[in-house]
Amino acid sequence: MVYKYDFLVIGAGVAGMSYALKVAREKKGRVCLICKTSLDEANTSFAQGGVASVTNLELDNFDKHIEDTMIAGDYISDRQAVEQVVRQAPEQIRQLVEWGVNFDKNEKGDFDLHREGGHSEFRILHHADDTGAEIQRGLMEAVRACPDIDIKENHFAVEIITQHHLGVRVTRRSPHIHCYGAYVLNPQEKVDTYLSKITVLCTGGCGAVYLTTSNPVIATGDGIAMAYRAKATVADMEFVQFHPTVLHNPKETHPAYLITEAMRGYGGILKLPNGETFMEKYDERLSLAPRDIVARAIDKEMKIHGLDHVCLDVTHKAPEETRHHFPNIYQKCLSIGIDITSDYIPVRPAAHYMCGGIKVDLNGQSSIDRLYALGECSCTGLHGGNRLASNSLIEAVVYADAAARDSLQSVDLYDFNDKVPEWNDEGTMTNEEKVLITQSVKEVNQIMSNYVGIVRSDLRLHRAWDRLDMLYEETERLFKRVKASRDICELRNMINVGYLITRWALERKECRGLHFTTDYPLHAYDKPTE
Repeated sequence: MVYKYDFLVIGAGVAGMSYALKVAREKKGRVCLICKTSLDEANTSFAQGGVASVTNLELDNFDKHIEDTMIAGDYISDRQAVEQVVRQAPEQIRQLVEWGVNFDKNEKGDFDLHREGGHSEFRILHHADDTGAEIQRGLMEAVRACPDIDIKENHFAVEIITQHHLGVRVTRRSPHIHCYGAYVLNPQEKVDTYLSKITVLCTGGCGAVYLTTSNPVIATGDGIAMAYRAKATVADMEFVQFHPTVLHNPKETHPAYLITEAMRGYGGILKLPNGETFMEKYDERLSLAPRDIVARAIDKEMKIHGLDHVCLDVTHKAPEETRHHFPNIYQKCLSIGIDITSDYIPVRPAAHYMCGGIKVDLNGQSSIDRLYALGECSCTGLHGGNRLASNSLIEAVVYADAAARDSLQSVDLYDFNDKVPEWNDEGTMTNEEKVLITQSVKEVNQIMSNYVGIVRSDLRLHRAWDRLDMLYEETERLFKRVKASRDICELRNMINVGYLITRWALERKECRGLHFTTDYPLHAYDKPTE
């Protein structure tokens, strides 16, 4: 089947739904929202902590938020992107509230603001300890109520369409690569052709390439991989943020249950299982140090003592207050026999957020014409070497607004490309091939976790490169002869993303931000002058 939409949005988290709502209200064309599973399974719904925005002007200001972001990003961040997000954040918060999103307020009716690691002031808006789920709920209701948005749940984008699919040779140096839509796998396992004037990738992150992640199992880096195969520019892929504290529960790894950083902002203290503190050895900010420092500290302590986890202690806080602020974490831990008001919480680091991705400008436009990228799959330059806590959700809505305004101005300039061929649906998929795909996914997880994790070295990275190259060749041969399925497509994407993370890590000859290597221990501006 061939479908035509003026705006094709691939991904239904906060970025995708915000963009879809913003363009739909202008009624300048048909909008389609492609959702890989159901609307409520996006990465957004797993974000617990909150949204960073300057709202209390008596204590806070834009300059403080900008500087905190630059410091966290190790001064690699694009200052223009930082200023755009920080200064436009309050207006986008107002928009979220208009769409029905609720943020907690204090007895005076003002936002109940939290503080998280790396922030110099209390500026985190939240909804208890399930802010992402609340934002997803509010946006889902608004999207479902909008008659101008067609929602396609359980549809999976296989490839974005460029002139390459018309038989034209495309390289990364081609002056103008154009996007004409995407090939999309439907629930009946047939690949349909979706032609569009504007295509927007909002496919989230890639945490599922690691053994343990706070991301859902669907976070396989699909948008980044598709864009890279289409010759789009990607950037900063070495900067994978590992959240320091997910609940240590071997039965849950994709996603591992996130213990929000707000709990450390609340007063939680990191300790060894025997009760000893350790963060004083690593940073004067102790448990409120930025995530990369805390993650590396925990990783080192686990290796020193032969542990599979450390602990987070909030037992010194008032039990009623803890249950009030963190009701979902309290109930989750209680379900596995841990009362956080009296017991330590077992925690460990896990892959959490990709700071790099598809390189975009201030309007969210990629290097491919008519193709935008928003949210975690994009690289706006905001995060630099390390994402400041709670900056990601606000980045998504700010750039969704910028992309909507920009694409609404240009959509009438484009036509549908009716020369695009339909997908070749030939091929079969046997049980033996399914087993091979499952085993290859496990291999990718092992390779990335063992060799491209929190602490890296050239030896480990080269080993990862060699192993991924072998898997790439095997998988591409398989892909060419079997019927397209979500499993084989996700495996391809995971291998592509793993390769990009490894390649970018090998090219950075320094410790910087989230990239820590034993071969180049000096920070760029710690190097001695000759």
